[in-house]
Amino acid sequence: MTASILTVDDSPSLRMAIRIALTGAGYFVQEAGDGVEGLAKAAANRFDMIVTDLNMPNMDGLTMIRELRKQPEQAGVPIIFLTTESDAEMKAQAKAAGATGWLVKPFVPDQLVKVAKKVLGR
Repeated sequence: MTASILTVDDSPSLRMAIRIALTGAGYFVQEAGDGVEGLAKAAANRFDMIVTDLNMPNMDGLTMIRELRKQPEQAGVPIIFLTTESDAEMKAQAKAAGATGWLVKPFVPDQLVKVAKKVLGR
């Protein structure tokens, strides 16, 4: 069965780049434009991995991760931050919130696929 990945970013062009990279590697991708929409989609569907931006309107990625980690069914879902932020303090906050990994934009599509394969084991 193909792994299902949710990508959450307020940039349509970045969501498209993520979708192209991951679908090209055989994954099924759904998209959300901010943390509020991401939470709703995660509640309605089971995802094997979530890729999220940090800075978004309505709800940022850090808040979304904290909310997701409160839900028992989301406890083991890997969450990768894909953001322009590279501050060590922000990385520590993301890890404390429950983020699995961190990639800095602009990202290399092959690097994202490599991370997906590593955390998904496929």
